[in-house]
Amino acid sequence: MTDRLNILLVGGGGREHALAKRILSSPRAGTLYAAPGNAGIAQIAECVDVSAEDIEAIVAFALDRAIDLVIVGPEGPLVAGLVDRLALHGVRAFGPNAAAALLEGSKSFMKDLAAKYGIPTASYARFRDEKAAKAYVARHDLPIVVKADGLAAGKGVTIAQTREEAESAIAAALVGGRFGAAGQEIVVEEFMVGEEASYFALVDGQTVVPLGAAQDHKAVGDGDKGPNTGGMGAYSPAPVVTQSLGGRILDEIVRPLARAMVDEGRPYRGVLFAGLMIVPGPNGPAPKLIEINVRFGDPECQVLMARLQSDPLELMLATAEGRLADLAAPTWRDEAALAVVLCAQGYPGKPLAGTEIRGIEAAASIPGVTILHAGTMRGDNGRVLAAGGRVLNVVAIGKDVAEAQRRAYLAVDKIDWPGGFCRRDIGWRAIAQSETA
Repeated sequence: MTDRLNILLVGGGGREHALAKRILSSPRAGTLYAAPGNAGIAQIAECVDVSAEDIEAIVAFALDRAIDLVIVGPEGPLVAGLVDRLALHGVRAFGPNAAAALLEGSKSFMKDLAAKYGIPTASYARFRDEKAAKAYVARHDLPIVVKADGLAAGKGVTIAQTREEAESAIAAALVGGRFGAAGQEIVVEEFMVGEEASYFALVDGQTVVPLGAAQDHKAVGDGDKGPNTGGMGAYSPAPVVTQSLGGRILDEIVRPLARAMVDEGRPYRGVLFAGLMIVPGPNGPAPKLIEINVRFGDPECQVLMARLQSDPLELMLATAEGRLADLAAPTWRDEAALAVVLCAQGYPGKPLAGTEIRGIEAAASIPGVTILHAGTMRGDNGRVLAAGGRVLNVVAIGKDVAEAQRRAYLAVDKIDWPGGFCRRDIGWRAIAQSETA
């Protein structure tokens, strides 16, 4: 009989619920704990009252429960060195150590690495001085992008349409301390025009295993209107990333990045998430790197897990142990997957908390649909209550994006939640492209 693994999953969002469900489908999955988990994860795993950011408590729990593998969902604990602390005690973990997680923890580091190794990205400069940053803006075309260097909970990027807007963003970070330590340095970069895509690969230091592309929807409103969010929905595969373009992404961005990290003495182990802009080029569309994330995207993870046929636990364990080269390439369902994120009213500002959500079971009864919890908690009598900004994910499989979208919104309409809202056009780019093909 195959040895079963005690697993600790760090995080409590929709991404972690998707990972939990798929991990438990593995024949090697033993007891699954989640720190802190959510109301949905609690139905299938043992949730523990430990914050994802509490590194010492996570390490202590892993040692107390003889955890065989820690799977880290969010970026914060990775950048803060959770994997390093676990390694000191001989505990395996899926995710990069702090030296490698700097790819997300510092935009300046990522941009400098790309420039040093010839990886295509937007032109940029980085600053700690307000006057120098404003002088740079004055010499360059608009719009222009101002980014806090460090982690800023998704709120550290300003696409400035005017010089006044750019100067205000610069002053807010460098003088006003809007982002604290994360904004003590900023990156000012060229605004790229094109179509965004997310590309994922597993990297165990040397070996790169592609997981393919998805497309996220960041703006809060239909038609990509309104402020940016953590993600209002996603689908996979992304038609913008053709087979040939996927090859270029691997050859020009992902593999060079993995080699560069080895050369820099920071070998990368974990899932590498390249945020890309697909820009027009003389030889057709070309990929340029916007950012690197050092974990699965949310909600992109949800659609990737819906399509992945291979054992995700075996893939993550092989990544952690540096033996991806020994595994067969992952296999995928031919169908498309689409996720709609249901949010609490007020998001991405202050979300309305504590409202009751009904109809989840009815929504989940639609063929091809899975309901994942993100920001939820259990109230009295087992009621499901909103406890965050992004609260539920409705994930649907279909023969193409259009069918997956239809099923997802059929399920959305069965959820009774006056305190919530969602976008109604997730997948619009892929559907429009298929209609004009």
